Amino acid sequence: MSRTVAIVQARMGSTRLPGKVLLPLVDGIAAIDLLLARLSQSQELDEIVVATSDLVRDDALAAHLDAAGQPVFRGSEEDTLSRYAGAAAAYDADTVVRITGDCPLVDPLVVDMAIRGFCSAGVDYYSNVDPPTFPDGIDVEVFSRAALVMADEQAKSPEQREHVTVYLREIGAFSRASFCHSEDLSGLRLTLDEQADLDTLRTIFAHFAPRTDMSWKEVARYMTTDGKNGLKNQTIARNEGAQIGTGQKLWKRAKKVIPGGNMLLSKRAEMFLPDQWPAYFSRTEGCAVWDMDGNKFLDLGLMGVGTNSLGYSHAEVDAAVADVVAKGNLSTLNAPEEVYLAERLVDLHPWSDMVRFARSGGEANAISIRIGRAASGRDGVAMCGYHGWHDWYLAANLGDNENLDGHLLPGLEPRGVPRDLKGSVHPFMYNDFDALARIVDTQEIGVIKMEVMRNVEPADGFLHKVRELATQKDIVLIFDECTSGFRETFGGLHLKYGVEPDLATFGKTLGNGYAVTAVLGREAVMQAAQSTFISSTFWTERIGSAAALKTLEVMERERSWEQITATGQKVIAGWTSLAEAHGVGISISGLPSIAAFVFASERGLEYGTYLIQRMLEQGYLATTALYASLAHSDAVLDRYFQALDPVFETLAGFEKGTEDIHNLLAGPVRHGGFKRLN
Repeated sequence: MSRTVAIVQARMGSTRLPGKVLLPLVDGIAAIDLLLARLSQSQELDEIVVATSDLVRDDALAAHLDAAGQPVFRGSEEDTLSRYAGAAAAYDADTVVRITGDCPLVDPLVVDMAIRGFCSAGVDYYSNVDPPTFPDGIDVEVFSRAALVMADEQAKSPEQREHVTVYLREIGAFSRASFCHSEDLSGLRLTLDEQADLDTLRTIFAHFAPRTDMSWKEVARYMTTDGKNGLKNQTIARNEGAQIGTGQKLWKRAKKVIPGGNMLLSKRAEMFLPDQWPAYFSRTEGCAVWDMDGNKFLDLGLMGVGTNSLGYSHAEVDAAVADVVAKGNLSTLNAPEEVYLAERLVDLHPWSDMVRFARSGGEANAISIRIGRAASGRDGVAMCGYHGWHDWYLAANLGDNENLDGHLLPGLEPRGVPRDLKGSVHPFMYNDFDALARIVDTQEIGVIKMEVMRNVEPADGFLHKVRELATQKDIVLIFDECTSGFRETFGGLHLKYGVEPDLATFGKTLGNGYAVTAVLGREAVMQAAQSTFISSTFWTERIGSAAALKTLEVMERERSWEQITATGQKVIAGWTSLAEAHGVGISISGLPSIAAFVFASERGLEYGTYLIQRMLEQGYLATTALYASLAHSDAVLDRYFQALDPVFETLAGFEKGTEDIHNLLAGPVRHGGFKRLN
């Protein structure tokens, strides 16, 4: 006799709602138990089996089901197709009914309708999902075991292996049929995939309590009448979980437990493609990055936001780090590498005498400000450029929220910065020496803090004038080289212009991806650090110093600053050529090795979004900037420009009005500043 078996796929490892199938929905009853109780009312099923993974994290689910006497099959987590085939064989199924564990409102009447329809249609596959007319969460798929076995033998792609019925639905070798509801209610969402779904389902079950056997039609009526305004999940796209990658799922989860989603604004998915960016990586090599789904991308964009000028996972640097990790990273005693690194940096910068270390650029800049104020005896800071997130910097916006808008990131709110710091920091624009001179003449300035260069070259002896002014007024001059250091010279960019600061900060490329930053200075200024408290446990760890020493060794041997500058010049020439060939207006700025461009259009953000979208589709993490690295070979650049050329061609169509860009954007427009993220 033919056996019809429902196989319920369920696991604890959801990225967006971990352990969801064991979460209680009403009266302490778990979602999986409600699903199984409802499914057991089917008149056409011979058996119900839960197919979960063989991973340790699913042991709790298996134990829970075993205790209830529920049949369980365990197999591969990622290869769900093989798990289904194994379960069908183990329980001798002739006909398989696929139910997913995130559908606790599965309706036994719909299940029976699907089974009967399958039998009468005489097809290999039968469902109510194509086209979808039932609510999301009332999905039922029925197929023969013979078709399942064939799919398991022939399906090759990761998507076909992960999603059980993709192969059955896409390959013409299988006969298919479907059934629909008389009214399209596919916009209603009854699945369990996110916190909003959990809240919604709890609201629904609480409304019908103590009943748990309500039909899907009763639920639909409630959702469209009395419960219409109280359900939180109805704006989530149907089958969104199957349409987006693991990284995007994790990003959604991250924003629930991490303010902003991560620790660095420049890496937020919204700065690239809000609904499509892979967001997380699994491994790196050279200029290649693999996402959490195993997709390989070439990074023709930020390269770790400027940290990896030698390329990702550099073998020599990683080996040096592995060596000190094996020997021990931190102890009661100090790491000798920090002395060796300090001597090396002083040797590269003859004007300097002493060094303090930290682990981030923001820390190094805050340390330098503290030392500068202590050395000068005056609190006022004249500032130009971007220098991090600390109170001293954001204090510039206490008087005017737009003071910092011209210094890289617009919209930085000074909330949480003590109001007493108002008037302590005075911004001036690069190359505007007169503005700086006025600040120095009218304020008690003890420190001038500035980037040597970011977007434009110094004009009319600007840097030399600043140096002379600082000397005349006994002001501590600090150059922030966290971004520019080791990119055009072997050391600070100030070496190129022949201007010596009193202090300089370094970061980004210093450790080729490992956390290490430095504050260099003249002894007379640096000794002021002894008169104020500047101290942190993890500034003494060993990995950063060891990585920096090896990075400097490789840089010097390869003359990396020359190579990445040449690479950047090629990139700038390529951008310029494409823009001119297609009549797309762009403006290029920055050092060659960290060049960027903006579109000369009021739709610049839309254009940038489209560029990122198209390049991602072709296997590139690319934006309107490129931090060059040794891994960006000519061959890589050639392929990059081949991929970029048709993008510029389409952008030209937008400019001419022959195409509406919004028709081609697959999601929201990228964010262009801090305020857009709020």
